[in-house]
Amino acid sequence: MTSDHPAVEKLEKAGAHPMEVAAFRRRLAQLSDPDAGKVPGDELSPVAPLPRLVDLPEPDAEATRAVLDRLAVVKLNGGLGTSMGLDGPKSTLEIKPGQSFLDVIARQTLALRASTGARLPLLLMDSPTTRPPSLERLAAHEGLADQGLPLDFLQGIEPKLDAGSWEPVEWPDNPELEWCPPGHGDIYTALAASGIAAALLEAGVRWCFVSNADNLGARPDPRIAAWLAEQEIPFLLEVVRGTESDRKGGHLAMRDGKLVLRESAQVPDGDPSFGDLTRWHYFNTNNIWFDLQAITALQEADPAAPELPLIVNRKTVDPTDKGSTTVVQLETAMGAAVSSIDGAGALEVPRTRFAPVKTTDDLLVARSDLWELREDGSMVPHFDEQPPVVSLDKAHFGMLRDFEARFPAGAPSLIDAERLEVRGDVTFTGPTTVRGSVVVEGPAEVSGTLE
Repeated sequence: MTSDHPAVEKLEKAGAHPMEVAAFRRRLAQLSDPDAGKVPGDELSPVAPLPRLVDLPEPDAEATRAVLDRLAVVKLNGGLGTSMGLDGPKSTLEIKPGQSFLDVIARQTLALRASTGARLPLLLMDSPTTRPPSLERLAAHEGLADQGLPLDFLQGIEPKLDAGSWEPVEWPDNPELEWCPPGHGDIYTALAASGIAAALLEAGVRWCFVSNADNLGARPDPRIAAWLAEQEIPFLLEVVRGTESDRKGGHLAMRDGKLVLRESAQVPDGDPSFGDLTRWHYFNTNNIWFDLQAITALQEADPAAPELPLIVNRKTVDPTDKGSTTVVQLETAMGAAVSSIDGAGALEVPRTRFAPVKTTDDLLVARSDLWELREDGSMVPHFDEQPPVVSLDKAHFGMLRDFEARFPAGAPSLIDAERLEVRGDVTFTGPTTVRGSVVVEGPAEVSGTLE
């Protein structure tokens, strides 16, 4: 596909930055490959044991301040909680009484600034929809915006393509649905196109720590920051040891002597290798660290850099109408830069740094006594590696409104639980403690001790 593809013209007419256009052109060119984005398991080999966070030394106070003073914290905040029935940013969802993800992030940032004396700017990568409510939430935290930089920047957009013709789809009923974000791999382009990357470098910031806004465990760790600076590692992906729960997540592997991140959408049809935990030991947390100077140098040589594998996502143009036109969205994953940046590496971290809230099952764990929110905003886990397994009946607990109606007394105590499975319509009418492995069958109303 050439640069005069109608989708490129549509993007240019919308006022996209030249770097955004260059990145989109690359994705279009990748789409021309009949096996676009596919990574067969027989081309990969397992990863040798990686360095571990637990083995990194703790920097002293002076070194901590110095390294955090040159670090920016970036949170991916473009997601809406539609899968849980929300119509706003998931990051504004309450995870502890009166405290949303964004409140916790703000408290963590302010506490680290106060304890270390570092600037530690905080930035959200927002969408136009998440921006207003998110900034309003952050405005409640005095001093947070005193960083000489904006608190956010916008992710890019691209035209959705008709799955049959690969032409830009038209949807007159709602033209906004003709557009989509290009995946979180867009962060490198969005930082540059927005001018934020240049502003950070001008302010003396060299490193970025990026994570999902809904990951309770993702805090900037001075040990990692100091190690990156000392070893001059341009890009780092945090990974965890794989478990059964990771079978749908991206795993790390080796290909042609380089690390590669393979997402489930990149597995060819009929390839059974993806869920093989005996081969793939490390799984992606979506916590990454990178050197802004190194990324900027790559982009000066190639405006579409870093080169990322294509992920072809098939959907309908109207997500609420399964009968609407089938489209393809051309996406990339930010962690995939591990294979395209010379000197990139990976670090094994405890699972407590990987605690995303994707479902109401996860939300119940977050709201329970398994996680303690402390004054400095730190979310302290009261479990070792893995929290208890929670499985709630999706028909009755999948949407937030239904979920909250069935826990009028708040989340049960899960600190002594191994597993909680709820089948059917169950209401936890009063304070409840779960011990061991428990299955609750509905319809029922329960409280007290379940064991």
